[in-house]
Amino acid sequence: MFTGLVQAIGRLERCPHGVQVHLDSPGQLGALRLGDSVAVDGICLTVAECLGTADASSGFRANVSEETLRRSVLGARAQRGQRVNLEPALRLSDRLGGHLVSGHVDGLGTVRAIEKQPASWRLELAWDDPAYGRYVCEKASVAVDGVSLTVAGCSSDGAGFWIAVIPHTWLSTTLQDRRPGDGVNLEADLLAKYTERLLMASQSDATEPPLSASWLAEQGWGA
Repeated sequence: MFTGLVQAIGRLERCPHGVQVHLDSPGQLGALRLGDSVAVDGICLTVAECLGTADASSGFRANVSEETLRRSVLGARAQRGQRVNLEPALRLSDRLGGHLVSGHVDGLGTVRAIEKQPASWRLELAWDDPAYGRYVCEKASVAVDGVSLTVAGCSSDGAGFWIAVIPHTWLSTTLQDRRPGDGVNLEADLLAKYTERLLMASQSDATEPPLSASWLAEQGWGA
C-alpha cells in the first residue's frame, strides 16, 4: 500500500525479465531489501535485486509481468530510459498524507493539455477507457503516474478531468516531464471501487432489499 507521495525520482531501463531503476540521488529510498515493494510510476514492483550499498541504495531491479506491461506505460518508458516517480511501501506508523494507493494501475490515460497558471499548473487528462470515468468526480482522489492528486473538475461522465498541480508537486515529480499526447498510468480511488463492488453485490443478493431512497430512510439515513 502507498500514499501517492513521491519520495524519489529514478531513471528506468529494461533488463532481462523486467526493469532496472537507477536513483537520481543514491540513498533517497533508504535501505532497500529483497522483497520490498516500491511504486514505480504508480506500479507496485517487488525488489528482486538491490543496487549500491545496504545502507544507501542506488537502485534496484524488479521483474515485470506481461499483465503489468499491458496495463501501463512502464515498458515504453523503460525502452526510452525515462525518469519515473518512486515511493516505498507505506508503514502502518506513517502519516497518510495523500490517499490510499494500491499500486495496481487500472488503466491508461492521455495528457490532453498543460497550462501554466500564476500559482499552479492545470493538467488536463482523459481515460483511454471512458468506463473508468464513473470513479471520477470533483474533489475525488486519483493517482497519476503514482502521484496523489485531487480532481478539480471533470466532464459529465468523468472520462475527462483536470487537476491543479502546485509548484512543489510539479517540481518534485516527473509530471514536469509530461507533454500533451503523452500516456500516463492512472489508478482510481480505491474506496470508490470497493464501494461500487459492495453495492453491486448487495443489489444482486435476492435476500437483501434493493438500495433505494426509501430503504435508506428506513435505516435512519436522511433528514
